[in-house]
Formats: sequence, C-alpha cells, structure tokens
Amino acid sequence: MPERLAEMLLDLWTPLIMLWITLPPCIYMAPMNQSQLLTSGSPLELNRLSEEQRVLNRSKRGWVWNQMFVLEEFSGPEPILVGRLHTDLDPGSKKIKYILSGDGAGTIFQINDITGDIHAIKRLDREEKAEYTLTAQAVDWETNKPLEPPSEFIIKVQDINDNAPEFLNGPYHATVPEMSILGTSVTNVTATDADDPVYGNSAKLVYSILEGQPYFSIEPETAIIKTALPNMDREAKEEYLVVIQAKDMGGHSGGLSGTTTLTVTLSDVNDNPPKFAQSLYHFSVPEDVVLGTAIGRVKANDQDIGENAQSSYDIIDGDGTALFEITSDAQAQDGIIRLRKPLDFETKKSYTLKVEAANIHIDPRFSSRGPFKDTATVKIVVEDADEPPVFSSPTYLLEVHENAALNSVIGQVTARDPDVTASPIRFSIDRHTDLERQFNINADDGKITLATPLDRELSVWHNITIIATEIRNHSQISRVPVAIKVLDVNDNAPEFASEYEAFLCENGKPGQVIQTVSAMDKDDPKNGHYFLYSLLPEMANNPNFTIKKNEDNSLSILAKHNGFNRQKQEVYLLPIVISDSGNPPLSSTSTLTIRVCGCSSDGVVQSCNVEAYVLPIGLSMGALIAILACIILLLVIVVLFVTLRRHKNEPLIIKDDEDVRENIIRYDDEGGGEEDTEAFDIATLQNPDGINGFLPRWALPTQWWEQRNPFQTNLFLEAGFLIPSTSSSSTRTQRFTVSHSGLQKRQKVLLLITEEGC
Repeated sequence: MPERLAEMLLDLWTPLIMLWITLPPCIYMAPMNQSQLLTSGSPLELNRLSEEQRVLNRSKRGWVWNQMFVLEEFSGPEPILVGRLHTDLDPGSKKIKYILSGDGAGTIFQINDITGDIHAIKRLDREEKAEYTLTAQAVDWETNKPLEPPSEFIIKVQDINDNAPEFLNGPYHATVPEMSILGTSVTNVTATDADDPVYGNSAKLVYSILEGQPYFSIEPETAIIKTALPNMDREAKEEYLVVIQAKDMGGHSGGLSGTTTLTVTLSDVNDNPPKFAQSLYHFSVPEDVVLGTAIGRVKANDQDIGENAQSSYDIIDGDGTALFEITSDAQAQDGIIRLRKPLDFETKKSYTLKVEAANIHIDPRFSSRGPFKDTATVKIVVEDADEPPVFSSPTYLLEVHENAALNSVIGQVTARDPDVTASPIRFSIDRHTDLERQFNINADDGKITLATPLDRELSVWHNITIIATEIRNHSQISRVPVAIKVLDVNDNAPEFASEYEAFLCENGKPGQVIQTVSAMDKDDPKNGHYFLYSLLPEMANNPNFTIKKNEDNSLSILAKHNGFNRQKQEVYLLPIVISDSGNPPLSSTSTLTIRVCGCSSDGVVQSCNVEAYVLPIGLSMGALIAILACIILLLVIVVLFVTLRRHKNEPLIIKDDEDVRENIIRYDDEGGGEEDTEAFDIATLQNPDGINGFLPRWALPTQWWEQRNPFQTNLFLEAGFLIPSTSSSSTRTQRFTVSHSGLQKRQKVLLLITEEGC
C-alpha cells in the first residue's frame, strides 16, 4: 500500500513540476495586461492601472489562462481544488462576482463566486472524459453586468493507472502441425489497456506465459506465441492449454495485469505407418457362393487421422490371386476380400493370399521413419456344396440344312454333376424359347432332333435354351443357350426384281436399249448369285427384240429395227427365262411388257395411247391446247346466241298499265259442275311459271268454250294460254288475264270464273 501511495504522489507532482518549468515562456507570450500567471491553485496578482491609462487606452481583457489539471479517481473528505480565477479589476472589495459555465459547471466543477476558487466536487474518470471546456466571466456583484468578456479554459483529467489490461477476443484457439520444429509460430494475442498510452507507463504492456511451459513461449512485447519444444507428437498429446498474462507499467511491480487462455491443438501429419491387427487371417467360403460376394475383411490400423490414415489394400502374392480381389472401404478403412471367379471344391479346397496395406498420402518429410505399409497372410478354405449340372460349353452353335429330314439329329449337348456323388442328368427344352416346337431333345443323351420342316427364307436363326436337371435333386438345374443356323439349299427359282414395263419409241433406232432388268433369288449361295438369261426356244429368233447380259448380273433388252407403229401393234410381250447357278439349277420365266409410244426428237416419251395417233403430225402440245381453247370459245358464243334468240321470241308479260287496254267480261251462265272441276286444275292456274314454252295443264278444251261463248273460244285459241292474275277473295272468283295476240294493241282480258262457271 505505501508503494501504491508513493506512485500516486509521483503522478501528482510530476505534472506540477512540468508546469512550473514551462511558466516563463507562458508569461512571455501573455498579452500586455499587467497580469501575472501563477500555478494552478494560486491566485493571479494584478497591478492596478492608472486612471489615465484606462481612459486613454482601449480596455483589454484582464484574464490570463492556462490549462488546469485534476487527478482522476481522487476521493477525499473535501472537494479537490482545481485552480483559482482572478482579474486585475478586482480591488478586493468584494464587488466582483465570478461565474462559471460549460462542461460540468455546477455538477462536477464548482466556483467560489467571491474568491474564484474552482473545486471538483465529484470523482473524475479520464477513461470516460479526458478534458472539460468551461467559460469564466467576472460580473458586477450588484448589477450582474459583465466587467470583462467571457473566456474559455480547459481542465484536463490526469491519468492514473486504474485500468487493468484486457484480452477482448479471448479465450483463444490455435492449431499447429505436430512434429513442428522449434520456434514455429503458433498465433498472436493482443490485450488492450484503457489508460492513457501517452502519459506514463500505465498502458505499456508486457506479456508472459503463466501456464503452458516448457511447450510454448511468448514474445514479451509482440505477444507472438511460438513452440518451445521440437517434434511434439499429436499421438502422445493432442491439446495444450496455455495461460497468458499481460501486465502494464512495463511489467514493473505495482502494475495491473490481465490473463487469458489459449488452447493449442496439434494437427495431424502422416508420421505413422499402417499396422495390421494380426498377421494371419482365416476365412471359409462355400464353393457355390455368388461372384462378387464379400468373403471377409482385413484392417490395418493407423494412429493418424483423416486422409493421413487412408490406406489402399492389394493382394501381392498367393495361389488365389486370379480368383479373389480386395477393395478398400474408405469409411471403415479396411479391405474387403471378394470372389472374382467360381470356386470348385473338387478341384482345390484352400487358398493362401498375401495382403498389403499402404498409406495413400505419404509425407516425404517423414520418409525416414520407414515404409508406410504392412502385410498380412489370409487363408481361405473352400467348403463343399451341392452344385448344379455343368455343361461342357457355355454356349452351343449348331447348323442344319433347310431340307433336313424330320427327326434327324441336329447336334448334341452334354452336362455333368460336378459333385462327388455325380447325379445323373436329364435334358429338356425350355418351350418358351421354342413356341412352335420345331425341335426335340433326348432327355438322356441330350441329342437335338428336328420336329418340323425348316425354311431358311423364313428364319435363318433359331435360338433355344436347354435345361439340365439333376435326377436326385430337381432343384439343381442349369441352362445353356443353343443357336441353330439354318443352311441354305437351292429351292427357289430366280425372278424379276420388280414388275418391269418398257417403253419403245416409234422413232427409235436399231440396237437401242429399251430396258435394263435385274433378277433376284431368295436363296443365299455361298459364292453369291449368278444368273443366266435367255429367250424361250420358240422365240429365240425374235424379229423385234434381242437381249444382252451385263457384267453386273443384269440384262438389257434391245430393239432389232426401227419403224415400230402403234397403229399396227401397241404392246409387245417378251418372255425371258432366268436361271440360277445352284445345284441343281432352277429357272423361271418372267414376261416383260413393251409399249410402243410416241416420242420427241430427243427420245422423250410423250404419249403411248393409240387415240393420240390421229392428231395431225407435227403439232406441238401448245398448238393443240390453243385449238381446243378456240373450239370451246366458239361453243360458248353459239350457246349465248341461241339463248338470246329464244328470249327474243318469247311472249312477254306486260305489266305496263299505260300501253294496255282491259276488257272485263262477266258471264252468268251456269257452270258445268263436275265437268268444269275436272277440266282444269285450279292450283296450276295459280302458277305463273306454266306460261313459258308449253300449254298449261288447266287449259280448257275447245268444246267447252264453244258451248259457252264463241268470242271466248276465239280468245283462247288465238292466245293459246291463260295467265293468272290477281284473285278477289270477296267474290270468290279466279281472275285470269288472257293474252290475245290478234289485237292491234295489247289488251288484258279478265275472265271471272266463279264456282258456277265462267
């Protein structure tokens, strides 16, 4: 405690001494106001100016200021005196009052308005506020009128070492590779001190390790942590706890300190080889196990972790390297032994393998520690099992001619029981592969026979499946595919490849090729097709046509002469005999149809019809079309002329009242009864369409008119027809207009035909 008090007194007197040293320059720089500057807490003495000076000279401010200082965290029974204000206008008569305003005025700092003494009434903390700016003014005691302009001054809070260093980001974590060399940098930690770094050593920090030695060290000033021991092994100890201290005051006695923890983890490197847990492994496996089945697992342990512990497994030696394989399991880090090929207990009952495990990722820095691999021996015992029959071949290929006789033997399959018991075998055909039942098999010896005739042209290949079953154990079966190829025999005659039709120009030349034909044969001879062409014997000396064999196995038909005429013969039929080169050879006769056509001068076929021959020779198609168009135009003109002529001769229905005179004739004669009813059709009378071109159905006979009125008869005879006019429903009569061509002027004669008659 005494040491602490001595340090506080030292901190208090140090600024006072520095202030005293700097007083002369401050006095020199003060304005010429006859004032004198004293240390903080001392009154300012002012010389009284003469009355004349005050009158002649401009009034100047009587304040002389400097910074005032106060210690932070000072707590005593009385308020601490910070400083004193005084003006040369104060004669000591207590007529001047001092006023203080600004930061903390009245709350933190208080002034004696008579003496000008400034006191700090509260404990100050520099870390909260380092300085305060205040304003002082002298006023008249009675009137409160300012005697001088206000002036500002600063009160600075002096720092003391009251804050311990702090690690703001702690606790810390760091990683360093294992087996690192001495002095490898691990990390850097930093502490902060809230004290003033400019004033004294309150914020000067020194770092040290309280816990974690002798493994790590720290730089006192930079706080860089390094390894203090070489080759630290992660497999021995993976994590270290380091306690770090930061002390202020440069690490001297009495300084404040703070601590934090640093957890250092050693990261893994590949410095350990894999090691098998045992040198010999034993496994057993049935001989009928499925290929790819896992037989057993072997594991090589590695003290490293992650990718440094990854190992690959291989079979490097043994008598079962062809039958077994080993793969690596990345998750479990072990090797899985699997079967590659089938096992046979009767052939070999056990196998020995030499397995090696080697690290995948090798660090060359630690290669001197030896090879990063290990080996172990694996013994595998094969167990006997009841196996299915085994065919002598995995597949069979048989051949048979398409003309083979029924029940003839095509081929044979064989199978045996590989077990010691050697059970007899029965054979059968899987009928799902022989739906048409074209083949049979002998159940005892496996001979395959033909059941139905074969035709290579329909199907070249037949694929069936043969089943072999143990008689003593029907669950043990095996299957084998059998491919049967049907061989060709010459049983099809050649024929034209398509339906050919040749065209011969009338103006063709002798020896001109009319048509080139080719032949086809459904058979498939080994040496390919070769066809022979000829004409029928009775047409060997055909006067019109001849044939020529081409190198590409085709045939050309040529004309012997020119001057063919469609009028004489339009179509020629040319039978051609086609023979193949089979044994025995087969032949067929195909007929080629040759049509005689009219062609242009360059040989282009234009027409093959006989009717076209009657057209004038030498007319082109355009000329024919023009002639046809002219004929059609003439026909149209004739039709129009006839139509107009007919319309001109037709009697017209006159509807012009100005050029028509009407004669209305009323007859009261008694009608003829049923004779009148049957004499005409009243519905037809109402149809005006009946007037054109023919006599209406309802025209009254001449005898009827003669009996009624001669004048009416003359009208009817001369008119020839009646024209219906408007009807009058009130008189229940039918009104007709009679057209009389014998009148000088056109007249309308209305005939009123009542129910009683006209």
